[in-house]
Amino acid sequence: MKPCIIFTGGKPEPKIPDGLETEGAFIIAADRGYKNCRKLGIMPDLAIGDFDSLKYVPKDCEQLTFPKEKDDTDLMLAVREALARGYTDITITGAMGGRFDHTFANIQTLAFIRSVGAWGRIVTNYENIMLVTAGTFRIPKRERFSLSLFAYSSEVHGLTIKGVKYPLEDGTIAEIFPIGISNEILDDYAEISFDEGWLLIVQSRL
Repeated sequence: MKPCIIFTGGKPEPKIPDGLETEGAFIIAADRGYKNCRKLGIMPDLAIGDFDSLKYVPKDCEQLTFPKEKDDTDLMLAVREALARGYTDITITGAMGGRFDHTFANIQTLAFIRSVGAWGRIVTNYENIMLVTAGTFRIPKRERFSLSLFAYSSEVHGLTIKGVKYPLEDGTIAEIFPIGISNEILDDYAEISFDEGWLLIVQSRL
């Protein structure tokens, strides 16, 4: 199935982030994400939310409207709808650079996506964020980007990192100490593998 891209109402992207392929993807705009999406010349397939930020309900695409008083954020509504339609590869953009509580909620949304067996990431022009469970992952080198790894569970065990300035072999990192911050990919990609836990992988523009 083709991927799903969700535009949120956070800080607008000045351009489509590098590597974000919108052609052929199912595009969801969450509330003010509709405005951010249209500014980039993209027409969403679906607009969803309570539209309290956008101040109007779009009429040029499918729309799902919800009351303002609700348990789910507009992003979570979009994620639930994407999952209900069968999408398991979900990219979120416009989800950084605003209020910290919203940013942290967006990271937790990545955890929800992974908890139901799907894969999610947050992509901006300044960050690329993944939250993953045990396995092996190749992270391509991006010029002038750092690589940071954080435990999102109490501990991450069996962590091996190759192709970087500060490699690690079968190590353990904990959520209470940020030892994995600001590494550097030296090869074409970093290979990251681990046996147990939840790992937050962050590439940040320097």
